[in-house]
Amino acid sequence: MSLDGISMHPLAIELDRAITGGRIDKINQPNKQSVILSVRQPGKNYLVHISINPQNPAVHIIEKAPDNPPEPPMFCMVLRKHIETARIARVYQHSLDRIIILDMDVLAAGGQIVTKSLVVELMGKYSNIILVQDDNIIDVLRRVGANSSRIRTVLPGDPYILPPVQDKMDLLECSIDDVVTAIRAKDDLKLSKAILDTCLGFGPVTAKETAFLAGLPHNQLVSEMDESDFASLNNALTEIKDAFKEPCGEACLVVDANQKLLATASFPLHYYINDTVVKFTTISEMLAKASSIAGSFQLPDRDRFKKLIKNELSRAQHKVDKLKDDIAAADNAEEYRIKADNLMTYQYQLRDREDATVTVTNIYSESGESISIAMDQRLSVSENVQAYYKKYDKLKRGKELLEKQLEKCLDDIKYLASIETSLEASTSLAEINDIKTELITNNILRENLKKHASVKQSQPFKFTAPDGTTILVGKNNYQNDRLTFKVSNPGDIWLHTQEIPGSHVIIRCDGEEPAEDTLLLASYLAVHFSQAANSSKVPVDYTRCRFVKKPAGAKPGFVIFTNQSTLYVTPEDEVLNPILLQAKE
Repeated sequence: MSLDGISMHPLAIELDRAITGGRIDKINQPNKQSVILSVRQPGKNYLVHISINPQNPAVHIIEKAPDNPPEPPMFCMVLRKHIETARIARVYQHSLDRIIILDMDVLAAGGQIVTKSLVVELMGKYSNIILVQDDNIIDVLRRVGANSSRIRTVLPGDPYILPPVQDKMDLLECSIDDVVTAIRAKDDLKLSKAILDTCLGFGPVTAKETAFLAGLPHNQLVSEMDESDFASLNNALTEIKDAFKEPCGEACLVVDANQKLLATASFPLHYYINDTVVKFTTISEMLAKASSIAGSFQLPDRDRFKKLIKNELSRAQHKVDKLKDDIAAADNAEEYRIKADNLMTYQYQLRDREDATVTVTNIYSESGESISIAMDQRLSVSENVQAYYKKYDKLKRGKELLEKQLEKCLDDIKYLASIETSLEASTSLAEINDIKTELITNNILRENLKKHASVKQSQPFKFTAPDGTTILVGKNNYQNDRLTFKVSNPGDIWLHTQEIPGSHVIIRCDGEEPAEDTLLLASYLAVHFSQAANSSKVPVDYTRCRFVKKPAGAKPGFVIFTNQSTLYVTPEDEVLNPILLQAKE
């Protein structure tokens, strides 16, 4: 849910005020869709986040930079070569379009100052970041060739051409009366569509807000409006225009009951009367929150690993179904032994017969029932007996092997489910690197294992209970092992959801008895960071860490334990949510 053009007008001014004159100190590219510029100003540094994520493309200032990959992508290297140490000359918007341009002065060879521009096109799935000098493209984050677009290619070496200015009216420059007159002329359109076709930079959110401020249905035909309606529309457009008299004013976003992002704007919104409107003092703060809600920042490889694990789980479940069918077939092995025993008993009576099927009295039937036995006419009776015994032995041995394979396959499913849970809990590059190492080590991911010294060791969640007790929660299987066997003390309390993949939870109490509320809170955390999240009456086992052991050769995260007790808990949001906020600080 990106800002429309008119809402980007104050955003460009806000950015211009903050970073113009600053020097670009560092450039990073945390993922394929984002670039972070570190801008040094006197007394303060700014982190400018440029994202072309189609869900929420934006340019805004952030407080904390996300983790960076060990090796910078090629586009990042190009930016470092061309604009690192450059001074930002100005930040501005092209017309009222969804394009923000950063002009930068760079000291070139011979001491000459040249201007290069970073053009950020924030247009949903067509968003892009383009480095331009003298109207020629130096490089581009998302390359668009002739195979992708027959209308406009965006490639290094191509001339960069700004989109033509639309034949619409600029509300910030034109008189409101002229704008209303132009809308009145579109009497065959619905009101919101007429506003969109008339006002430059207006998107659906602003158009509907304008209709709402006028007290009119956004889908009302313009032809059905009277003079009082147009007067109300005039007042509404004036109110929208007045919101931009002092840029960088009150920004807001709208979310529904499920915390889904519905709208963003750089001015107050009133149209969404049944949803939650959150207000912010700066547009950057609003965009940072919107990015968080929309999940704009994606950890590298996270989605790829999720897809891999999903496919592996599907494959393993299919194998389980097949093994169960084979075991069910192997359960019929006893029938072959019974047939063989009957043939053995009656073989002298049947030796002169060449029937495809013989029927005899079943020696195991107390009521003297008959049994029909299919005969291989190419074999003698004694050879048929041996064939039936051989089939019986094969099925009996096969069942034992199938049951072992089934047990291993079910263990694999539990293990894959634990990795799936770990991916959901991962919030940093170090944690994703842990999971990648685990996947490669266990031959799930077919890649070579590389160690990067620049990636810090991942850390578990650390929570503080109301009584001051520290509670640690592992985010992945490697963290779980480190937490349980290296970080914890033998007297600490260890918790885990019973027979459900999830995190290891440690209460740091060193032999003391934890408070009942603290133990309950830790069990809530164990449920929250497991596959049973949002479930009720979830069994959570707990014991002292000294009773938790790791079998030789066991997969990461797998343990056995004794002397446990079990709690059946349903996490209470009013208790859990304030604690979970600590993970975001």
